[in-house]
Amino acid sequence: MQSALRVLGLVPARAGSKGIPGKNLRSLAGKPLLAYTAEAARAARSLARVVLSTEDERIAELGRRLGLDVPFRRPAELARDDAPMLPVVRHALETLEGRGERYDAVCLLQPTSPLRRAADVDRCVARLAEGDVDAVVSVLPVPHEHNPHWVFVERDGLLHLATGEGEPIPRRQELPPAYHRDGSVYVTRREAILAGSLFGRRLAGVAMDPSRHVNLDQEDDWQRAERLLAGGGAAGADR
Repeated sequence: MQSALRVLGLVPARAGSKGIPGKNLRSLAGKPLLAYTAEAARAARSLARVVLSTEDERIAELGRRLGLDVPFRRPAELARDDAPMLPVVRHALETLEGRGERYDAVCLLQPTSPLRRAADVDRCVARLAEGDVDAVVSVLPVPHEHNPHWVFVERDGLLHLATGEGEPIPRRQELPPAYHRDGSVYVTRREAILAGSLFGRRLAGVAMDPSRHVNLDQEDDWQRAERLLAGGGAAGADR
């Protein structure tokens, strides 16, 4: 069932990568890394269109073979190592709007999270569609030893709780739940993007399955993904 929101699925895939060179074209467990995100995005029922943003012709051609739309080329200045993601998302949104396409939100799906499922995408879009938030991100629970009520930051040579409180919460059972972004799904309303934020003022999280989490940043992450997939980790399109 498609979301009442008109949501653009956006897959950003540039050619350059320092941590894992050529990762978007590289074979992971027998198929290109880009294929996992393409399959999940195309299988998601909540996305009106799925577009690939790239500056590279080889990636663009692979994207087309995988069923992604490539209606524009990403500008070179938005494909540098230091280019933030927000301008990439805004470029895609504004380019398509300039051609007469209007979307209520953008769902950002980075290829570095190959184990996300189509159902994960749909759950995040469904949460945004409830109407009380500007954006939704996929999250994982923070281990209790990293909970901000137990984490200290150093300032002026002294340790201070990250929460600003004077004393840490004494018992693990009393710690409030804490989460971190897992990087697999970001869904943001058009108005928040155009105002300059992927998160807006009201942000909600949708919990993912920790056993399926991998974020490809370094070669060790790639090897872990290979092991997860060899051990039965489902492909991205699985619901």
